[in-house]
Amino acid sequence: MNYWLIKSEPFKYSWDKFKKDGKTFWDGVRNYQARNNLREMKEHDLVLFYHSNEGKEIVGIAKVVGEAYQDPTTDDTNWVVVDFAPVESLKKPVSLAQIKADEKLRGINLVRQGRLSVVSIKPEEFDRILELGS
Repeated sequence: MNYWLIKSEPFKYSWDKFKKDGKTFWDGVRNYQARNNLREMKEHDLVLFYHSNEGKEIVGIAKVVGEAYQDPTTDDTNWVVVDFAPVESLKKPVSLAQIKADEKLRGINLVRQGRLSVVSIKPEEFDRILELGS
């Protein structure tokens, strides 16, 4: 199993909206590295849901329920989407400030590749964030 982090601005697509929808495809990714990360995702991989810009915090856990396919919002075959379903909310959101201050999360891609909307997460980083969010 692999672990990932996806970002969304809460005013565009929030965790609460995602939970209400019960499933969504992740569209609009127009960065090649982020797209490649989407292509690497496998069914059942776990994903941290991060509110970017406003909030700047990890708020929940999702899972991959459908692997990469053509982004239906564009005719350009370079772009893909992945289907996600919510798993659970974190008891306490984990802020970017907390992550940056934590020794165990020093090299996390959320900080190292801060502009990417889809990044990989190491298993130990995923576990640490769950610890902080419980």
